[in-house]
Amino acid sequence: MKILEAAENYLEVILMENEKHGQVRSIDICNSLNYSKPTVSVMMKQLRENGYIEMSPAGYITLTDKGSSIAEKMYERHMVLGKVLIALGVDKETALKDACKIEHAISSKSFEAIKEYYYKNKVDTPPA
Repeated sequence: MKILEAAENYLEVILMENEKHGQVRSIDICNSLNYSKPTVSVMMKQLRENGYIEMSPAGYITLTDKGSSIAEKMYERHMVLGKVLIALGVDKETALKDACKIEHAISSKSFEAIKEYYYKNKVDTPPA
């Protein structure tokens, strides 16, 4: 099953919010993405029904193994691509926005080649 870019973004945000705060609720996702509660609720239902997340009775969201795998993949792509763009001289804000767009479109083969090249030739850059 191919997951949509929007769902990948949500899963990545859940991962990042969990790393920041140790727990995630729908309101945290609303605040992070600047989306309305109804919009987030619809996506949370879809992610839950497709086995990407679980929700506790108290409303806390956790990634399933399936959801975590996708979230971690997107997060790694985001960070590596952001670092590459920064190393090329792109300002941090633009680099991270562009990395977010590229992370969904790039093939695994191309991403792995970029990642390998970056880490072999890494120049000290601030973290993305």
